[in-house]
Amino acid sequence: MKFSEMNYNRPDLGKVEQEFNDLLVKFTNAATAKEQEEVLAQINLLKSEFQTFASIASVRNSLDTTNQYYEEEQEFFDMNEPVLKDLNIKFYKALGSSKFKGDLQKKFGNQLFKLADVSLKTFDPSIIEDLKEENKLGTEYTKLVACAEVEFEGQKLTLSALSAFMESTDRELRKKAFFANHGWFASHETEFDEIYDKLVKVRTRIAKKLGYKNFVELAYYRMLRTDYNAEMVAVYRAEVLKHVVPVSGKLREQQRKNIGVEKLKAYDFNHHFNNGNPKPQGTPEQIVANGQKMYAELSPETKEFFDFMVNNDLMDLVNKKGKASGGYCTMFPKYKAPFIFANFNGTVGDVDVLTHEAGHAFQCFESRNFEIEEYYWPTMEACEIHSMSMEHLTYPWMNLFFGSDTDKYKYVHLSSNVHFLPYGVSVDEFQHTVYENPDMTPAERKAAWKTIETKYRPWIDYDGMDYLERGGFWQRQAHIFRSPFYYIDYCLAQLCAFQFWSKSQKDFKAAWQDYLRLCQAGGSDSFLGLVKLANLESPFESGVMEPLFKEVEQYLNSFEWK
Repeated sequence: MKFSEMNYNRPDLGKVEQEFNDLLVKFTNAATAKEQEEVLAQINLLKSEFQTFASIASVRNSLDTTNQYYEEEQEFFDMNEPVLKDLNIKFYKALGSSKFKGDLQKKFGNQLFKLADVSLKTFDPSIIEDLKEENKLGTEYTKLVACAEVEFEGQKLTLSALSAFMESTDRELRKKAFFANHGWFASHETEFDEIYDKLVKVRTRIAKKLGYKNFVELAYYRMLRTDYNAEMVAVYRAEVLKHVVPVSGKLREQQRKNIGVEKLKAYDFNHHFNNGNPKPQGTPEQIVANGQKMYAELSPETKEFFDFMVNNDLMDLVNKKGKASGGYCTMFPKYKAPFIFANFNGTVGDVDVLTHEAGHAFQCFESRNFEIEEYYWPTMEACEIHSMSMEHLTYPWMNLFFGSDTDKYKYVHLSSNVHFLPYGVSVDEFQHTVYENPDMTPAERKAAWKTIETKYRPWIDYDGMDYLERGGFWQRQAHIFRSPFYYIDYCLAQLCAFQFWSKSQKDFKAAWQDYLRLCQAGGSDSFLGLVKLANLESPFESGVMEPLFKEVEQYLNSFEWK
């Protein structure tokens, strides 16, 4: 079924609650394990239908944030998602106390019960109104950014369209674009401060109601992290500081030489070669057609997947006015169908988002037939392994998109991933600082960001832009507002993706089989369990980063640029 043909009706919440509660009674009173399995299937069907309607409304709202109907539908789900969470918590309690727990564990594995246990630590009916407020504030941030328009070079541009000018070979033009882009955020600084201040306060209030010292521990439980904690993440950040930051610094110096400037400024970061950055060739339609060819050649599984996506119009990729910013992948469980959302703007990011979000969608497609909803996706950091690794595993087909600029693309892509890690851990450390000190003023938060940013990216020079010099850069990072503590997931996954890159250089078929096995496992194991399943080393193991980044550095140094 094509996305446009998918029917949408606002769920009758009272009916959903009644049906769910009736099924919970049946589950508790079941006389056999088989009966409980049958009721569990009915519960999953009910949840899937609700989630499908929620996903359809969310996507259509993202596609046109000015559409009042879907704005109201998104508000409905923002306000009522906590109600469904309450029902799900009741189910997890019933699951944990089932007299047939052993039989169910044999049938579904232990991960479902681990997820149930950790989910019980994140909710109580007393926080429902607070969760509604949190959702509403997150949507407020999304809409504010989505409605951004900037006057530039005689035309009104979205932030996504404007960002393409920040790669210009004309330094003055990219500086002007950089200042215009961040100038828009600076002009809304107070609004962002107010939204975030309210978010910090409501999340802290939720944590206190649930008995936590602050929001940090609760946030880890909300991310369903069952096999690592904040202390292990702090060690990971320290490893990045020790082994990745120096490599990133060397690459920035090489970039400075490549583009021939005396001092590298922040507006130079997206400009890599004086004869121009690599750009994907062709129209968005041609990029998708080349993507179809790539996935047809990669494996039978990827061919089936991408043909399904194209034939059912399950991608919306072109940037347009009123469309929400960024890119994401979601799923319509009822139809067992993923959906890819993106904003093409004529830069390498168009191909990156196609491979990245296709990695998410491919995993979802491969694990769509699990009997329980919890296994359609793994936890977030494992999800990002699929996406980031797909970016690297598709290197052999990049000539389809970049032609003679293929080597330039690989260099830019791999070096950009190195640069990402210091930024990614900055976002994570900032959030730890904020939520451990929830009474900080907006000015103090910006000062904290500036200190952290300087530690991990000491070469940053904003060329005197006051807003950024005071530490305002983080306000453009949607995850900080909408998905607290999510960002370290990208960092952990990136280390796994670098391992897939390394393995694919030596034995592509073996690397692909490990990747396919990982995708097919869906969410049936924890993060570290899935890492082991894919024959990867844990990001928390000492001694993993140093040799890996020496290999990355050696590979990047093998390129010669005229």
